[in-house]
Amino acid sequence: MKVLVVGGGGREHALAWRIAQEGDHRVYGAPGNPGIARIGQNVDLTVDRIGEMADFAREQGIDFTIVGPEAPLIDGMVDEFIARGLKVFGPKRAAARIEGSKVFAKNLMRRHKIPTADFDIFDNAADARTYIEKKGAPIVVKADGAAAGKGAIVCQDVPAALDAVERIMEERVFGSAGDRLVVEEFMVGQEMSLLFFTDGETVVPLEPARDYKAARDGDEGPNTGGMGCYSPVPLVDDSLRNETMDRIVKPTIQGLLGEGIRFRGILYVGLMLTNKGLQVLEFNARFGDPETQVQMPRLDTPLIEILQACSSGRLHEIDVRWKTDAAVCVVMASGGYPGRYERGKVITGVQDAEADEGVVVFHAGTKMDNGNLLSDGGRVLGVTAAGPKVADARDKAYQATARIHFEGSHSRKDIAAAVSN
Repeated sequence: MKVLVVGGGGREHALAWRIAQEGDHRVYGAPGNPGIARIGQNVDLTVDRIGEMADFAREQGIDFTIVGPEAPLIDGMVDEFIARGLKVFGPKRAAARIEGSKVFAKNLMRRHKIPTADFDIFDNAADARTYIEKKGAPIVVKADGAAAGKGAIVCQDVPAALDAVERIMEERVFGSAGDRLVVEEFMVGQEMSLLFFTDGETVVPLEPARDYKAARDGDEGPNTGGMGCYSPVPLVDDSLRNETMDRIVKPTIQGLLGEGIRFRGILYVGLMLTNKGLQVLEFNARFGDPETQVQMPRLDTPLIEILQACSSGRLHEIDVRWKTDAAVCVVMASGGYPGRYERGKVITGVQDAEADEGVVVFHAGTKMDNGNLLSDGGRVLGVTAAGPKVADARDKAYQATARIHFEGSHSRKDIAAAVSN
């Protein structure tokens, strides 16, 4: 089978890696990365070239396409592929609005009584400022559109919130994503993410993974796209998972369906466990990053079978199974990330790191130049290890991380540190 994975980050490398292990599949990455090139073939197409991507899939006889990042989903890549009779995994444009517009998502939750923080919506900075000054802080200011995981700003005082409004709506740091704002109450509790496969009716959970958003140890520093994660998550038991399914996921999928929108793909639910119970922080419409890097090593059922079933309305036919082993991912980032950073630093030691059984290094921001592997992004590598328990996988992941070197690299030292089993 010919499988096209759209995207070029760590998530897409993990998906391609998983599929390459499942049988005689030929994997293409568009644009891919050096990690994907080791197991398949990269294609010189960026994710915004939707028509050309569909042309390639038709001309090359691609049997199935997996769209990794949110931007092409929001822009309608799945719609284009379906219109051309091509088989593809991911939600169509209308369904992907649940990630592409926080206003749409919050209003959807309000209509269907899905628990979330109290909020208001603004299309001008003056009204947002007035509201914030009245409400006080802490408070959360969110750009409406997708902003690469950085559009939600937690503000501990009113001046910080007013500054966030200025940055988003007037300085346009997130571009058109800041045309509207959601300002919502600050929630206190334990943050977690749960992901679900769905074909628009049947819903099946993925094994939970806990992501670390803050740049530095102890959850200090600015938010990033994710500095590491682990799975399983002891806090997420069957009771919590069932509550999430019954109070949040099923009402969301059914609410969308009732409004004429069939969501087929991954529904990613960002949650806060508060003293009021579960509350939704955000929805995403795709696999997590770096959550995918720990979920793919733990998946037992062939991924391609699950994704094809989601896309064709047959998810109820699939028995989704998981391995008992744990997995931990430690992200190695460029110096300065998530702020300004330099590219082009020579990376060494990846092969040494992967010499240990159960270790795989997923490429997130790398490139090849004259035979050298170079850094080419903020998050550069996701060093992932599997082991019988989280503590075993953590030790192995950090041992592997210590073998990899590039100038200015940094990583958190406390990924999964609080997990004893």
